[in-house]
Amino acid sequence: MKPLNYAILKFVTTVKEACADDVMEALKGDYSDFKAFKKDAVVSALMTAEANGLLEESRFDMDSNNELRVYYHAHEEGAATINHYIKD
Repeated sequence: MKPLNYAILKFVTTVKEACADDVMEALKGDYSDFKAFKKDAVVSALMTAEANGLLEESRFDMDSNNELRVYYHAHEEGAATINHYIKD
């Protein structure tokens, strides 16, 4: 099993775009027992990847609880980098 941050990055390369809620829903089967599997940690991982140039913000909206959701996507170069260093 991959480290959680690696799994987050790999997941984002497989979808058009994703927010933290999407990531958590997709990974909960394998990672829900991890101490770091909390929304704020997932948001932090996504923001760090964006700051490092691996992901880009694609859009944002408000969820049903009136909380901001930021969506990210892996652009071509970012996805290539992620997939080069993190193997399936």
